Amino acid sequence: MNIRKGEKKDMEAVLDLIQELATFEKEPDAVVVTVADLERDGFGDYPLFYTFVAEVDNEIVGTALYYYRYSTWKGKTIHLEDLIVKEKMRGSGLGFALYSKIIEQGKHDKVRRIEWNVLDWNTPAIDFYVKSGAKVLDTWRVAQMDENGINEFLSNL
Repeated sequence: MNIRKGEKKDMEAVLDLIQELATFEKEPDAVVVTVADLERDGFGDYPLFYTFVAEVDNEIVGTALYYYRYSTWKGKTIHLEDLIVKEKMRGSGLGFALYSKIIEQGKHDKVRRIEWNVLDWNTPAIDFYVKSGAKVLDTWRVAQMDENGINEFLSNL
């Protein structure tokens, strides 16, 4: 197993993992991002995200995609957007290795918080996070506005 920083050439494999996650999360048609989007947005002059990838036998079988945010209470934070391990590799320690890499990155960057979302029905992930010392908050709700909502809002101004 090799965990390393993701590179532009890895984005096709990363997109395959994103699609696998979407299927697992019962949203197989929700992914609209493309390899070109990932390459542009993660590897330009001002990257919008960073990745770690996990390789086994020269195959990318996991990824952790993260970006930096700023908290008015805490300062610099990391948002772990997705931690994905191919189904055939779950239970192998890959997820823990990627998760550990994110925590190490946060320590290196002196962030005061690392945060992520987890679906309320994904009890194996919730149990994993709680066992690791993370707090899974039940007092906050995630709010989102999709592209249609954005357009609708702006059309009513």
